[in-house]
Formats: sequence, C-alpha cells, structure tokens
Amino acid sequence: MDTPREAARRELHAPFRPRLARVVALIFGLVVAVATPVLVLTIPGEYGLPDLLGFALVGGAIVWFCWRQATVRVLVDETGVSVRNLLLSRRLEWAEIVSVRFGQGRPWVQLDLADGDTLAVMGIQRADGAFAAAAASRLATLVALHTRTTENN
Repeated sequence: MDTPREAARRELHAPFRPRLARVVALIFGLVVAVATPVLVLTIPGEYGLPDLLGFALVGGAIVWFCWRQATVRVLVDETGVSVRNLLLSRRLEWAEIVSVRFGQGRPWVQLDLADGDTLAVMGIQRADGAFAAAAASRLATLVALHTRTTENN
C-alpha cells in the first residue's frame, strides 16, 4: 500500500492527455473506419479498382490521423518528459526545460527549452478549459520540482 506521499507523487507524475480532442478524434476515426469499407463495397456506379483503392487509402489515412490525434500525450518520470505530438515525438531531460507557458491565445502548452528553442505540447490543449489550466500548472510544478538546484532550494 502506498503512503500518502507516494500516492501524491504518483498523481503528480500521471500522464497528460487532452480530453475533448481525444474523444472527437476517436469518434470520428471510428465512424470513418466503419464507413470506408461500407462505401468501398457498396458504392454504385462505374468505379474501377484504382478508384476503390483510392477511397480505401484516403479512409485509412483519415483513420491514422485520428488515431495519432487520440494518442497525443505527455509522459513524465523522474528523469524527464516524453512529448508525443501529432507528427513528432521528443524526449527531454528535466534540465532542458526552462519554463512552461500557456498564455492567452495559445492552443496548447509551450515549453521554453535551454537551447533557446520552444516545443509545443499538444497533450495539454486550451479546448479543455479548466482541466487544461490545471494540467499546465501541474506540469510547471513538475518542472520546478525536477529542476531545483542547491541555488534555488
């Protein structure tokens, strides 16, 4: 059984995932996954095999895109952060992250990195409202916790 401290630490290190975008992507992907074969097998007219394969490929691409959107996330552990965005994934050590920004007008959290670059974090999205604000705050807390040095203790 976990101590209260261990349980709080586990909760603090829980994965970050969007809510609204994930639900929409899963539902839309499921609809396209079901509708594409139905369309290909029952479409009337004089469509040849290349046309039907084209329909199937487009449907497959849409399903892949929806799956990818539904699996956007941020995983955190004691050594760093793994960010999985729509197209790219990246692993960062805690020391590489300078700050967490989620200001007005940003569709998702942005990390400022030590090398001067920035990284979008699609796992925390503005569309999720207060849930997203709390998640951004939790991520900022994790960055502060894991980048603490003897100078800022």
